[in-house]
Amino acid sequence: MTTDSGALHRAAIDLLEALKAREAMICTVESCTGGMIAAALTDIAGSSAAVAGGLVTYSNEAKHDLAGVPMALIERHGAVSEPVAVAMAEGGLQACRAHIAIAVTGVAGPGGGSVEKPVGLVHFACAATGSTTLHERHLFADRGRAFIRRETVAQAFRLVHRMLRAQD
Repeated sequence: MTTDSGALHRAAIDLLEALKAREAMICTVESCTGGMIAAALTDIAGSSAAVAGGLVTYSNEAKHDLAGVPMALIERHGAVSEPVAVAMAEGGLQACRAHIAIAVTGVAGPGGGSVEKPVGLVHFACAATGSTTLHERHLFADRGRAFIRRETVAQAFRLVHRMLRAQD
């Protein structure tokens, strides 16, 4: 599957409508996408009715300082891991005082991958007030950095929709 910019724009509109219908505010906590999720949402007029804020937590220190991820967790599991993604999402709820938070951490490439954590590996977590945090792990085809980042944004939107449906 390849998501083009038009499809991403439509997906952002759909997600914002779903959030507004529930009077829910979202926070993004992004590593490998560097703010692309927040940018896609805030490109839409009226997004301030559903976007509480966004954190770009590219470095381990930013994950700790901005999202409250314990350094011991990062050291034990690595930045690209389920526990760190979950902590990022749960920290985002608090930091942005949001109802729902989406977090992504991964290896967008072209370098930085390993046998255990190859280029294209992304961990997603979605936390919401009063709900169990959801986690997904995806290994996207290594079709370049832009492809991996764009597909990560699209999948992040899908995970937020999954959380919203679970709350209905």
